[in-house]
Amino acid sequence: MASKRITCSLKSSLEVLVLTLSLSIAPGLAPSDAAAQADVARGNAVLSARGKFIDQRVAEFMEKNGVPGMTMAIVQAPYIPRSAGYGRASLADDELASTKTMWNIGPLTQGFTTVAIFQLLEAQKLDLRDVIGKYLPALPAAWAKTTVFQLLQHASGIPDYRTSPDFKDGQAYKPADLIALSQARPLQFEPGTQVGMSATDFLLLGLIVERASSMSFHDHVTRNQIEPLGLRSTMFAEDFSKKSFREKPHARFKSEIPYINPVEPAVGYRDVQGKLVAVDPRASESLFAFGSLWSSAEDISAWDIALAGGILVKREENRALIYKPTRLDNGTMVPAMAGWEFTRHPGFMEIKGSSPGFSAYLSRFTAPSDLVCVTLLANREGLDLTGLARDIAEAYKAGLGAGVSSEEIVTRESKFSVDETVVRLEKLLAEQKVPVFATFDHADNAAKAGMELRPTKVLVFGNPKVGTKLMQGSQAMALDLPLRLSIWEDARNRVWVSYRAMDRLAAGYDVKDPATVLALQRVLERLVAKATDVYGD
Repeated sequence: MASKRITCSLKSSLEVLVLTLSLSIAPGLAPSDAAAQADVARGNAVLSARGKFIDQRVAEFMEKNGVPGMTMAIVQAPYIPRSAGYGRASLADDELASTKTMWNIGPLTQGFTTVAIFQLLEAQKLDLRDVIGKYLPALPAAWAKTTVFQLLQHASGIPDYRTSPDFKDGQAYKPADLIALSQARPLQFEPGTQVGMSATDFLLLGLIVERASSMSFHDHVTRNQIEPLGLRSTMFAEDFSKKSFREKPHARFKSEIPYINPVEPAVGYRDVQGKLVAVDPRASESLFAFGSLWSSAEDISAWDIALAGGILVKREENRALIYKPTRLDNGTMVPAMAGWEFTRHPGFMEIKGSSPGFSAYLSRFTAPSDLVCVTLLANREGLDLTGLARDIAEAYKAGLGAGVSSEEIVTRESKFSVDETVVRLEKLLAEQKVPVFATFDHADNAAKAGMELRPTKVLVFGNPKVGTKLMQGSQAMALDLPLRLSIWEDARNRVWVSYRAMDRLAAGYDVKDPATVLALQRVLERLVAKATDVYGD
């Protein structure tokens, strides 16, 4: 009970603080009006969550992960109240990340491809139930009976060309070359029985767009999405040659208006033996309809607003197919569709991933009580922007996050139930030959004690060699070893996975082995991401 009283007291103090700020900002408001505003997060100028402002969180994330540049945009429809650049768009030139900087958006391109397919559906130029052999007759026989809808679901079983041993990241490929990389391999599963992200699925969708529309994928997206919405900072890498991006035109802003806050592409980077190495922007071209598009966070936000209504996809029933978990042919419901993934948070959806030199993330909280969308784009490959984006969303609307300190405890929302998440974790650990020492079911223990607790399980696991190495630095760290994952369901039926932040944990024990700590942190991040995401890509 004491804990409850403290929480209520803290909540009351915060409400008083927000009310005071509202009155100071708008002294003409009557107390009742100010109190009403204090209860509504929308429009609140105090953009912080758990004591940290957004800019501080972004700066700390960039420093911790060695990110050269990043851009962020927030949608609270119909507004984009925040658009900002951080750091450098290029480490070699004097180019700053700005509101018009273009980044390769990688797997977010799937959203544009999906819109193109639905636009053709509404123009009666294709049917989602059509088999893809109708449009692409030269495909392998095992692929030909796959439907357009199964490609959108990532339920085709067609192998991802990126996983082919012969695929060379950054090499120039034509669509036919990428199909050749995949067609010699067997289907990963029977179409319509499960899902698995495959860039080949959206490669084929891009080719279907071309066949059904009688124009290139580039031209269809440009004419039906980019140009109508006025997205000046959105294009394909093949368009760069028509611009003067690399002529170092910065001095020209004094005499030519287009060079004031210019549209220009960022340089992407990847870690090679501890050093950031620039990636040729042409590396994105081979990703085609899966990941070849470049855009700014602000343009993505404008596109996102148009997607939310009937501007891009006219019919509500068609938009509903994009916005909801999908049902497979065998009746299984999967919390994902067309690259988007859905958690148990009402109306929440996210799409994310990496491409050569870049990382991208877009989330949408579509419930009427939320209505916040976060776009993050960065010029470093392999970043997981999920946690940062959730903290930013929490700053705009209390309750969108887990309500747990993200500095001490890493927490990620799962797309699955507690039991299914635990099973997925155990399977992944078994594949990596990492022993699980114990599993605690706290809800079951509570029931045996005549008490109630929402589903809460703890997984205890670890690698004795790694654990011993850390304990050699401080034996007291045995208190927190082996490692633990907490899988729990909150009062809103959302499921979370939590674990101690390794850098903070090691610092608390004064363990000076940054390489081991960082490696362990990365292992935990990948493990939890794969277990909690549908695609795990």
